[in-house]
Amino acid sequence: MRSILAIFITLLVSLQLASCLRLEVPASGHNPPPKCVREFVSDGQLVVVRVETNGYVGDGQILTLRIIDSDGNEYRKKRDVAGSFKVAFTAYASSSFDVCFENHLVNGYRDGQLSREIELEIEAGAAARDWNAIQATEKLKPVEVQFRKIEEMIEEVSGELDYLVRREERLRDTNESTNRRVRNFSFVISLVLIGLGLWQVYYLRNYFRSKHIL
Repeated sequence: MRSILAIFITLLVSLQLASCLRLEVPASGHNPPPKCVREFVSDGQLVVVRVETNGYVGDGQILTLRIIDSDGNEYRKKRDVAGSFKVAFTAYASSSFDVCFENHLVNGYRDGQLSREIELEIEAGAAARDWNAIQATEKLKPVEVQFRKIEEMIEEVSGELDYLVRREERLRDTNESTNRRVRNFSFVISLVLIGLGLWQVYYLRNYFRSKHIL
């Protein structure tokens, strides 16, 4: 039983580990295209973004980092990023956000000559918290820390499921409202066409009578 519980805890904890992405961003002197990574977060969720790059300030490249959500809110913008960089923020709403990099080439270098390699790590929710500090402050045992992590992860998953349910309900309500409007519009169009047909019959009948055809 204990071995099964240990495996279960290990699997749940492993789910929270952030994946590290590796990117290569070529430097360009004319409107360099951004390279972006998109993540989804819930309202009020803590997000930690860690960036590790090669190169150094003054190596002919100016790497710009920008974090922006789907609503246009800019969480952070950092110019001339080199070495290690970390930024933490709290999401304003449940939405996706983009971590974008633009690598500007300094005058005197040719396009395609330089590039920056980037290691990007994004943690959100329970994975973003400093559990070592929490363990030291609250004097928790390692097992208690793991259970705290699991508890918060379950709450986050439950919150995300609730959000998806509410979103599905809003979409269903919108769809039903649209269907009602289409039906009402079709009914009005049918009445207009019937009225137009009756008016044409009435007009033609009077016209033929005036010409003594009928």
